[in-house]
Amino acid sequence: MSEVRALLSSVLWKILTRYLARYRWLLVGVLVFQLASALAALYLPTLNAEIIDQGVSVGDIGYIVRTGGVMLLVALGQIVAAIVATFCAARAAMSLGRDLRRDIFTRVSGFSEREVSSFGAGSLITRNTNDVQQVQMLAMMSATMLVMAPMMAIGGIIMALRQDIGLSWILAVSIPVLLIVAALVIVRMVPLFRRYQTRLDAVNRVMREQLSGVRVVRAFVREPIEEERFRSANTDIMQVGRNVGSMFVLLFPLVMLVLNVTIVAVVWFGGIAVNAGDTQIGTIFAFMQYVGQILGGVMMASFMAIMIPRAAVSAGRIGEVLDTDSSLARAASPVVDMPRRGEVVFDDAEFTYPGAEQPVLSGITLRADPGETVAIIGSTGSGKTTLVSLIPRLFDVTGGSVRVQGVDVREADLDELWRGIGLVPQRPFLFSGTIASNLRFGREDATDDELWRALEIAQAADFVRDKPEGLDSRISQGGTNVSGGQRQRLAIARAIVHQPDVLVFDDSFSALDLTTDARLRQALWRELPEVTKIVVAQRVSTITDADRILVLDDGRPAGIGTHDELLATSETYREIVESQLGAEEAR
Repeated sequence: MSEVRALLSSVLWKILTRYLARYRWLLVGVLVFQLASALAALYLPTLNAEIIDQGVSVGDIGYIVRTGGVMLLVALGQIVAAIVATFCAARAAMSLGRDLRRDIFTRVSGFSEREVSSFGAGSLITRNTNDVQQVQMLAMMSATMLVMAPMMAIGGIIMALRQDIGLSWILAVSIPVLLIVAALVIVRMVPLFRRYQTRLDAVNRVMREQLSGVRVVRAFVREPIEEERFRSANTDIMQVGRNVGSMFVLLFPLVMLVLNVTIVAVVWFGGIAVNAGDTQIGTIFAFMQYVGQILGGVMMASFMAIMIPRAAVSAGRIGEVLDTDSSLARAASPVVDMPRRGEVVFDDAEFTYPGAEQPVLSGITLRADPGETVAIIGSTGSGKTTLVSLIPRLFDVTGGSVRVQGVDVREADLDELWRGIGLVPQRPFLFSGTIASNLRFGREDATDDELWRALEIAQAADFVRDKPEGLDSRISQGGTNVSGGQRQRLAIARAIVHQPDVLVFDDSFSALDLTTDARLRQALWRELPEVTKIVVAQRVSTITDADRILVLDDGRPAGIGTHDELLATSETYREIVESQLGAEEAR
């Protein structure tokens, strides 16, 4: 019971009150029309009893017709009221789901890599789909049953007592029994719902990994092992789902058993009362209908109580996302004016991943002036990608500072900061759409001529022209219908179309052959001389003509200067050159 109380006092109530308050007029409509529907339903058995006792029993056809007409009108009114109430409830619940998904998406969009990694992409997707659906369903059912269930239960009791108070002891027995049965089942279902959502996360995570890494799976002939991983995760959720289903299967037969036993008791003892002349047949029929309404109201309340634990678990998971602030906090008074366009300065920058014992970067001091080309090279795991991720503030430094265009990135307006930076990530990602829509991702008003110019610089114009539809050629999600080199060049062209002051290339030439690499770099230097270029590279040939080269060794500077200067002063750089170009070049 403590778990139930904890769930009822969780974020579920806060979410429902916060979001449904925006649609209070719809809820007022639900309240009014549900009240009308409940009153009509409670009045119908009384009319039915009057027809039997005052019409059928004495053969008064006129009374039967008149009262029957009133019953038809009341029933029609109940149907109309129920339809309107359901419409208002559905509108409010669907609006709640829409607003929740929007707020989760907005919050996740502002997360840094740290928060996304902490939750996991699969879990975030589940929270914004299945978890929102559970809360939305509860809101829908709450709105449709919130008035009807207590009205049918309480009103039914009052009306039943008006019909025959002598049979009230049957209700005094059946209702507590029904409540005890429902409570026992609900308490068992609370932990099951929590485990079900966790298992659902696991299924999504495994499937996402297998779809994203399908080439690796096939390359290492891991299909049987991955199939077993998915089978295990799928079996886990199946077992929990089966246990949940068993609880449902157990609950409703028990409820129906109580209901039917109650009706049998009413017929049995009511028949005795009729035979003794203490009551009338119509009264017994009305009492039976009220018993059905009372137990129906209790069933609706039980169904609501079953849904609450699962929705509460989902609401808690949603609340974790909505209550998580991005580590990239926006400045209280963000700087909009960027006085030194194209300038990038690292001042003794340091970065440590959360929970790590040692910083992955330390003592980084580097300057890139407008129009310069600054290269970063080092062995795998030396921190190159982490370093350039500090420029667009994908991470925040844990020591020192990073200034872009004359402003500390932690104090700059994020939109203005990102507007001045064009990032080509290590793994270029294209969105489903067309080549043109992908190139216009950063600047929607770019003309076709600007797109072709960017494609020419990125050495991608030829293969785009070869496509029958040119710029309107379709691109699948992730760019899986183009080669790695074409995807990389399209990502570079997209960054150029953005017209940034700083271009950041995170190992963006690795999928290109040496000839295309050379032509692309020459076009970049020739066509964009005023743009600052930060280049992370694995190949020495890519950076030999850079104005400045930073050599990283285990996250620390191992030399900075031009190619020739580093050959003379940096042992680490000389080893890299020797491994790629041979000893002659290193001399």
